[in-house]
Amino acid sequence: MKLLFVSNLFPDTTAPYRGLDNATLLHSLADRWRIRVLALRPKLPFFPAPERLPREHDSRFDPVYWSVPYVPKIGSRWNYRLMARALRPHLRALRQRGEFDVILSSWLFPDCCAIARLSKELDFPFVAIAQGSDVHQYLKMSGRRRIMKKLLPRAAAVITRSGELARLLGEAGLPAERVHPIYNGVDLEQFHPSDPETARRELSLPLDRPVILFVGNFYRIKNPLILPEALARLPATAFPAPPVLVMVGGGPLEDDIRRLAERRSLQDRVIFAGRTQAAGVARYMQAADVLCLPSKNEGVPNVILEAFASGLPVVASRVGGIPEVHPGDSFGRLVPTATPEAFAAALTETLTAPPAPERLREHALQFSWRRTAAAYHDLLSAACR
Repeated sequence: MKLLFVSNLFPDTTAPYRGLDNATLLHSLADRWRIRVLALRPKLPFFPAPERLPREHDSRFDPVYWSVPYVPKIGSRWNYRLMARALRPHLRALRQRGEFDVILSSWLFPDCCAIARLSKELDFPFVAIAQGSDVHQYLKMSGRRRIMKKLLPRAAAVITRSGELARLLGEAGLPAERVHPIYNGVDLEQFHPSDPETARRELSLPLDRPVILFVGNFYRIKNPLILPEALARLPATAFPAPPVLVMVGGGPLEDDIRRLAERRSLQDRVIFAGRTQAAGVARYMQAADVLCLPSKNEGVPNVILEAFASGLPVVASRVGGIPEVHPGDSFGRLVPTATPEAFAAALTETLTAPPAPERLREHALQFSWRRTAAAYHDLLSAACR
């Protein structure tokens, strides 16, 4: 069967981490589907579109990077119409040539709404994927909420990456029988326990100090500024040597984090590791003692499942879909109040009495990409029928 994936959330060589979970999903489906990718790239009026190239291993999908007009702020309610208008001739030609049986689209607005607008006109089935912020944020915007409620019921299925997202869409009026929570998978071969000392030597991390790890974008929704504050509040008497914080990722708040670390005299204990590929993330997880995720909101972040697969306990905010996959104190801590004091206490408790890595790994085994791909395959096949 032939699948066309249409979304702005798909990587290219200039943005290799963009929509990485979608790319991984497509690779997991590729043994059952002939897949092509139409990767949308919003383009401001009067600005030329830069050339985009796929990552080498994504070339199997023959991705086309398609520029679609985008008007910021004042064009918010119209961008799905502009996107649909730009896509119409290309999708019509592909449909007439029998190039796809079903469309899978990710990001509810404007991407999935644009596909919904065309699905009836061009007579094709489609399945939508809700990522997280497109539910948490956009349902609070009256214009986008109204459009989503009108158009998304045209989807054969709406897949959410957490049960919490499914609940929110149900409360917004989407038919419950159309909404299907499916968790992302984990590469269980890449993410696995290993000798921490060897990993620390490779990464030039201290051997005699507890290592707290953060992996993610330095955005306000991820709340990274709380981590140096929590680090400063860890009780010195609880540890033989002061813990260090390793921050893997990047983003607009990096300078703020650095300044905060300097003000707290923590510059020698906060290590900025930069962005890295999945193999690098896996190695940092093998070297760390705990992963800390202080987000203000989340769906089900893959980084938590990857940590458990690596035998690494997790201290995280009790928000969004995190409690659906984090069983609680026996796997780290879930923090109900996002304050430096609360995270410092949770980190201290976890570092001084860590759970067994084998138990964490066993819990993660249920979240394989093979299992995730099978669930997607069933819904996509049903949509074709």
